[in-house]
Amino acid sequence: MKEINAVFGPQRLPTVRDALRRAPGYPGMTVFKAEGHAAPTPQARHSIKEELKDSLPRVRIEIIAPDEVAEGLFDTLVNAVSVGSPGDSVVWICDVERAAFVHKTV
Repeated sequence: MKEINAVFGPQRLPTVRDALRRAPGYPGMTVFKAEGHAAPTPQARHSIKEELKDSLPRVRIEIIAPDEVAEGLFDTLVNAVSVGSPGDSVVWICDVERAAFVHKTV
């Protein structure tokens, strides 16, 4: 199993959702509201107070997927969040040692 994570601008969420829904083996995702900013440039020196005010709204998603579909979902996600601006998005993938998809029965 793999955990696929991404942080990106909220304007990309509809594109990400549509792309993932079309991807083979897509198991669903969890969406979180987040804030963040890119790493500061060497020439820009800001106080922590200024840095906190510079935070931008972000979306973080998590997907738990079987190994056989994880790389495809990762690639789909990278393409969906790409907007061409450095530091705008990050996507990463990690091993999951154990997971259970729990379904309530009525």
